[in-house]
Amino acid sequence: MAAPAVSVTPYWELTFDADGDVDGGERDRLLAEVARRGVRDLIVFAHGWNNDRPGATRLYSHFFAPVPALAPKARLGYVGVVWPSMRFSDEPIPDFDPKAVTATSAASERPVLDKRTRHALLEVFPGRATVVEQIARLLDQQPDEGASLEEYGRLVRLLVEVRPQGPQTAFTADTLSEGVPEGDPRMLFEDTAEVCGEFAQALARAASPDGAEASFALPRLWDGAHELLRQATYFAMKRRAGTIGERGLGRVVGQLAGAAPEVRVHLVGHSFGGRLVSFALRGLPEGVRTVKSVTLLQGAFSHYAFAARLPHDARASGVLHGQQNRIDGPLVCCYSHFDAALGTIYPLASRMSGDSASLADFDLGRVLGAKWGAMGHDGAQAVDDTHSLTLADALKAHLPVSGCVNIDAAAVVRRGGPPAGAHSDICHQELARVVLAAGRIA
Repeated sequence: MAAPAVSVTPYWELTFDADGDVDGGERDRLLAEVARRGVRDLIVFAHGWNNDRPGATRLYSHFFAPVPALAPKARLGYVGVVWPSMRFSDEPIPDFDPKAVTATSAASERPVLDKRTRHALLEVFPGRATVVEQIARLLDQQPDEGASLEEYGRLVRLLVEVRPQGPQTAFTADTLSEGVPEGDPRMLFEDTAEVCGEFAQALARAASPDGAEASFALPRLWDGAHELLRQATYFAMKRRAGTIGERGLGRVVGQLAGAAPEVRVHLVGHSFGGRLVSFALRGLPEGVRTVKSVTLLQGAFSHYAFAARLPHDARASGVLHGQQNRIDGPLVCCYSHFDAALGTIYPLASRMSGDSASLADFDLGRVLGAKWGAMGHDGAQAVDDTHSLTLADALKAHLPVSGCVNIDAAAVVRRGGPPAGAHSDICHQELARVVLAAGRIA
């Protein structure tokens, strides 16, 4: 296979399937070549909302481009993780999709599945073509909001379900209550019309400058239906990211430690890729200490994932509690309040079974109770000895050499239209400098 065209060298890719199985040829190539190429520091980046190799490679090339000039004496190598994830094509990525802003405006008039999104769903959920076509037809026709909406909800659940005996079923949770993982989000099981109404109202409030008009307007349920599909899909990606991190990437990093023990590994993840690299810590073989830093860019998983105890429930803890101690260096979490995807819609979609939270708990993208917040919205929470810095301060001083470090990156992570806001605005030299600082790469 021809080497992908990227801005840096040496560069390798690791491709994983939905259950965490790695492409053996790519893995063996990395293990055989990394020491021979004289690599001292290996930066491993996992994407979030991409659904194909060219899109992921383009992101890595763009993000890595300034790194060689920032650390000219470092012996660097680069790995791009490719895994079956996706984003909806109406979510513009700054500097990547200039036409997507227009598509977003058009989509807001009538929520349909465009060809790019339909193709992405078919790629990411193989064998579900009939379900995807039925969902697309209902979104296009938008029939009555009774039985048709319930049928739509059934189809969405069918699309994202996994085999009961498959490995992905064990990777849903971000928190544990008395040692028991949380259940699937209520959006997959509640009355579909009610869920769609809440999503529609949340979208309207997020799009309104002051939220006043949306508070009194009747929500269009089919707008919410489109958002239900988006969030159910992202729930599936979140579950999948944990699977691939622990069963896939963690094992490969362990194998790399055996093949090239002097190589220092630095894990970087965007969005659900942040969850993937975090779960990779749980998959490391015992005694492996080659991971020298983890940097999360707009991480799309619970800000309590590393907590020993949840503030609202002393019986509960984060599913990754203590895993930050497996890093021989810091866990750095970059966040931004301009990330509308994580500030408004993510908490609403993340309500768990039995919780009574409703749209009343949300105010213009700010989660008043902070119960279901995401890493990329306000950083890691309820973790002892966590340091909090502005981006400017983080770049001026040495970062802590261990523990959790929250960095407010809103100074650069600020561009992007609805519904995702600045969620994908991550290709900045300043963030590349954070990765180097976290890894103590000269």
